Amino acid sequence: MVISYFGEGCFRLQSGDTSLLVDPVSNRLKADVTLKTLVPANVEGPAEGEIVFPGEYEIKGMEIQGWPAALESTAKFVKTVYLVRWEEMSFVFLGHLSKALEPDAMESIGDPDVLFLPFDGEHFLSLEAASKIAKQLNPHFIIPSFSKKPAELLKSFGQKAEAQEKLVFKRKDLSGTRGKIVLLEAR
Repeated sequence: MVISYFGEGCFRLQSGDTSLLVDPVSNRLKADVTLKTLVPANVEGPAEGEIVFPGEYEIKGMEIQGWPAALESTAKFVKTVYLVRWEEMSFVFLGHLSKALEPDAMESIGDPDVLFLPFDGEHFLSLEAASKIAKQLNPHFIIPSFSKKPAELLKSFGQKAEAQEKLVFKRKDLSGTRGKIVLLEAR
């Protein structure tokens, strides 16, 4: 699995010839499957390969489950949290979350391998809320998104890390790793 970061909350996951794009920052980025965690409530049917609302989906060998961030969605916008099962691994995208996750979603997410964690204290999760969610879910890797100060998260977990261009790993590489924060440089 190769994970690349394109800024804000935009990530591309690539395994072989199949790719997943989350919250694209421009129309030039393409993938087999695209997830959007924030969409207008009145959005017309999504494009082919695009998932924009809560629900259960199977596409390109991925099992995707989305939960509404009901406390944060409005009449204008719908926020969705996604769990993607792919290549015998699980990836959780909290997207544009700014408050604690609903208990039923936390329970359903279970034990993810990779958690994409939005925090900045203004429009996204506070450092305290982000740390609490990360510790509850206890993923193998935590990848900050939307953060202008990722060093704060590292400090709260007592870790140090250098930003890297991309994260490359296989299922077997997750063994023995829990709560490791991975900083990715935006491309």
